[in-house]
Amino acid sequence: MIEAAERDGRLKPGGTIVEATAGNTGLGLALVARAKGYRIVLVVPDKMSSEKVLHLKALGAEVHTTRSDVGKGHPEYYQDYALRLAEAIPGAFFADQFNNPNNPAAHEYSTGPEIWAQTGHDLDAIVCGVGSAGTITGLSRFFRRVAPHVEFVLADPQGSILAQYIETGTIGTAGSWAVEGIGEDFLPAIADFSSVRRAYTISDADSFSSARQLLASEGLLGGSSTGTLLAAALRYCREQTSPKRVVSFVCDTGTRYLSKVYNDNWMIDQGLLQRTEFGDLRDLIGRRFEEGAVISAAPGDTLLMAFQRMRLADISQLPVLEAARVVGLIDESDILLKVEADPAEFNAPVTSAMTRSLETLAPSASREELRRVLDRGLVAIIADASHFYGLITRFDFLNHLRRSLK
Repeated sequence: MIEAAERDGRLKPGGTIVEATAGNTGLGLALVARAKGYRIVLVVPDKMSSEKVLHLKALGAEVHTTRSDVGKGHPEYYQDYALRLAEAIPGAFFADQFNNPNNPAAHEYSTGPEIWAQTGHDLDAIVCGVGSAGTITGLSRFFRRVAPHVEFVLADPQGSILAQYIETGTIGTAGSWAVEGIGEDFLPAIADFSSVRRAYTISDADSFSSARQLLASEGLLGGSSTGTLLAAALRYCREQTSPKRVVSFVCDTGTRYLSKVYNDNWMIDQGLLQRTEFGDLRDLIGRRFEEGAVISAAPGDTLLMAFQRMRLADISQLPVLEAARVVGLIDESDILLKVEADPAEFNAPVTSAMTRSLETLAPSASREELRRVLDRGLVAIIADASHFYGLITRFDFLNHLRRSLK
């Protein structure tokens, strides 16, 4: 796409590349821009992983974040947002992957021949996801020429409209999905689905668990869309009655999803990883002590150590534990009061600033009792005479209610 724009004069030396991206295209453009000396401006949906955004910024990209809960035609939709930026920046080239014919051309003349050569001209099916549709369109064109028997299989996140379109020819109402980079709420202009014979709708839970299983079984660290493709490929293969040679893709690296796919706490918060349910307040605890998920301080720790743990975990309070019993609570305001007059007090022990007067709730306490604690601006400490179970914040309560949505 960049080389074509250079050849026809749409992108000149020192120019600016603008694009809307939720996946690998943005990273590819940022790499090319860095190597060729272009300014790169990218618009990304707010559901993108922090690692991916940081990677883009490390490559020198200017990143604009916009809403992921709106569809095409809304002013905050990431593609419309990027188009407005491109029109406002003098000399900007809008890569426009969803409409740019050079997107599928790259796969028709590069990816396709590579797959055909590496499989020794022995191939029965290819499992693809669709973001811009460049891959599936370009591969379809190539294999229709050299091996028209090759089946194309669509792996589509639940909430995307594409699987329904392939199966019924109708466009339904899009939902939402946590997988990044694939699935759409519209039909990309460059899309060619004429070679697609099967389409599988894959839930976020199946996508994420498949990615984690790929790592556990094969040592391959793939991202969320890789999990979607793997889940669909396995379903396709298990339905066959004769041996088939099937190609799919590890299309993104899991290092961009360590805070999501491979983060048990995030997976639990999203309802994508199951854990034991007790039928009491323990089910509302976001980070359970018995699972080793609680970030805490000891009475003899310094205030500096407690503060650093808060910063690292992006939290504002820590339980102070002694022999698995909660003996205090320290938050950022406690530390500020202690050190404001003399920063040397950062070396003082946690006991010098922590709150000792604690109100605890037993796991069997009611939701009404919990609400009364939270409504007073406090964090709920769930404990009994012999054991500390964890904390419940207002965020934990809200997240529990959100997971209950059907």
